[in-house]
Amino acid sequence: MECLVLGLHPLLYIYYLCRMKNGNAIVMSGIRPTGFLHLGNYFGAMRNYVKLQEEYTCYFMVADLHALTTHPDTKELKENVHRVLAENIACGIDPEKAALYCQSHVRETSELYLYLNMLAYLGELEKTTTFKDKARLQPDNINAGLLTYPVLQAADIILHRATWVPVGKDQEQHLEMARNFVKRFNHRYGEVFPEPLAYNFGEDLVKVPSLDGTGKMSKSENQLATLYLADADDVIRKKVMKAKTDGGPTSPNMPKPDYIENIFQLMRLVSAADVVSSFEGSYDNCSIRYGDMKKQLAEDMVAFIAPIRERAESIRNDSIYLEGIMQLGAEKARKSAAATMDLVRNAMGLVY
Repeated sequence: MECLVLGLHPLLYIYYLCRMKNGNAIVMSGIRPTGFLHLGNYFGAMRNYVKLQEEYTCYFMVADLHALTTHPDTKELKENVHRVLAENIACGIDPEKAALYCQSHVRETSELYLYLNMLAYLGELEKTTTFKDKARLQPDNINAGLLTYPVLQAADIILHRATWVPVGKDQEQHLEMARNFVKRFNHRYGEVFPEPLAYNFGEDLVKVPSLDGTGKMSKSENQLATLYLADADDVIRKKVMKAKTDGGPTSPNMPKPDYIENIFQLMRLVSAADVVSSFEGSYDNCSIRYGDMKKQLAEDMVAFIAPIRERAESIRNDSIYLEGIMQLGAEKARKSAAATMDLVRNAMGLVY
């Protein structure tokens, strides 16, 4: 039924599935260099990207052009880009296996973005949820880049003729728009682009709850309830110890409140199975001591995050290494982009 939800012909959907199974798929994803990567990014995305790079052609992009739509201090942009690159590598992305690159280093992106804007309509862009949300948050900065954000995102994806895009629920509308742009381009100029699909990790997709039990961890919101991969050991301990709890269960085997289940879920991510089982048992028999549980969780979190943080810091401080990584990634991305743009210009008749 997924093909119907996505609006695809069943045969087309089966074709893409076959390409994926045969290892011929191209996977593309990007992340803005704003905020800090957190535990949710790792378990919800990075860990799966590490698996994907072993089987498929992957393009992982740091979306610095997208960041400009909110007018950040560009003096900090270089440092932020370097930090995101370092954290990606520290999480297991291998620049030799995947193309890990900076968006602005691939000039063809801007060219394709321009062409796609000719196929985008004001009404559909104004209706996108992310545009309405951003316009509400920054009413004095409703710029054209913010309006055409989905167009640039589509250019990022189809520039590599990607067939699979790992996205969250909040980006599915943008991916649907990317497919619309592909259909319009192919209809007007001839078949050039495949329609990109959302890559669903299934059981491997983990949603990491915030420490306050009110939602998921965020790069910019609920910072005290989010565990960042750059957090120092003492900061991790303080955040975990402030996690919401209660007086404990009042009867054996009673259901856990959401905020208590959240703590158990976090423990399942980083603690040994026997440790989790022990606290599950003490909860069920009403003898659990949440203070002890949070202390255990804090130490297990420190043990998990510290190596990633330390490796990321080491990479970030090696500017020569990072410059080499960016150059390598850009070369891979530009090779793919140049081949696509040759097809695009020929299809559009822009060869004189």
